[in-house]
Amino acid sequence: MSDATALLTVERPLSDDRRPAVDIVIPVYNEQDDLEASVKRLASYLDQRFPLPWVITIADNASIDRTWGIACRLANEVEGVRAVHLEQKGRGRALRAAWSASEAPVVAYMDVDLSTDLDALLPLVAPLLSGHSDLSIGTRLASGSRVVRGPKREAISRTYNLLLKATLRSGFSDAQCGFKAVRTDVAKALLPLVEDQGWFFDTELLVLAEENGLRIHEVPVDWVDDPGSTVDVVRTARDDLAGIWRMLRRSASGATLTPGSLRTPAAEDPSLIGQLVRFASIGAVSTVVFGALFWVLAGPLGAVGADAVALAVCALANTAANRRLTFSLRGRVHRARHYTAGVSLAVLPFLATLVALGGLAVAGVDGLLARLVALTVVNGAATLGRFVVLRRWVFNGANEVSQ
Repeated sequence: MSDATALLTVERPLSDDRRPAVDIVIPVYNEQDDLEASVKRLASYLDQRFPLPWVITIADNASIDRTWGIACRLANEVEGVRAVHLEQKGRGRALRAAWSASEAPVVAYMDVDLSTDLDALLPLVAPLLSGHSDLSIGTRLASGSRVVRGPKREAISRTYNLLLKATLRSGFSDAQCGFKAVRTDVAKALLPLVEDQGWFFDTELLVLAEENGLRIHEVPVDWVDDPGSTVDVVRTARDDLAGIWRMLRRSASGATLTPGSLRTPAAEDPSLIGQLVRFASIGAVSTVVFGALFWVLAGPLGAVGADAVALAVCALANTAANRRLTFSLRGRVHRARHYTAGVSLAVLPFLATLVALGGLAVAGVDGLLARLVALTVVNGAATLGRFVVLRRWVFNGANEVSQ
């Protein structure tokens, strides 16, 4: 979704050695009381403890108090601070405009109250600059996080993120933490698809990223709630529910996918040898799991029943592991087709092992250990055939969706 909102910009020219690696956007609306202290604190921290070139962008979205005047003064007085003004309100709108205009390779944002410990900033942006990840988010819900806030906000946050997992099958843990970063090229590709201009902007951006198979890095943060927050919880919750419903409809219609690939070039070895090594490693683990399941289930289910159950479990786990590790595929792009085809191919080792069981029965071999050894050998040979089918047909589009 495009936004033609004009930007009024105030900034001092940057010297060549100050060309930013990271553009940190602070979206503000009527923040005259906190803006100056927060920006000066952030700038001081970045000067003293942040090892990368930076710029702070104050994105004022239609404030009606003295916020814009203070932002202009800071842009003129503090090196590395710029200010932009939008005539329309909306945090998402402010982030869209500031990120779209940025020339830094990584764009980030944080709330003006600086609730998140600033020591998390470098771990937030480093995976993006290294090419490891495409987006990076702070999370208050990880085991390593330390959070100070009331039980009401804690319950609302956890309930919201559980709702996202149940409805949109999200893989990220904390959608609304005001501490995020994204590669600028990825942001500029995803932003036309983002429809929300307010508080649901974060969630929509992350869901779109997952739909397009992008890597989202999570950083546990120390976070202290701002007791003076003016966020309307009831209105925000209502808008979020409407946003979830809209994203469900868009996902079902395929309207969440970008025209081309956004994924970072694969770090894994795409060659046949590299894939074989990873496939063999996963196959070895699957073989051990298959043997253990067959051994346990042969008594209560019989040889054929144990064979079927063990192969079904291993086929599902094997497909997931090979999709992610062998062929470097992530996200939801073609995921249903991959899983359906991958699990269906379990018929190959299943039929092969049934033939083996029949041959052993005809030969009068009924010892559990002998049958297990024979099934393991046959299963391994059938799995190699499965690899060929996966590589040449099922995951043949790996270069389209790998990251």
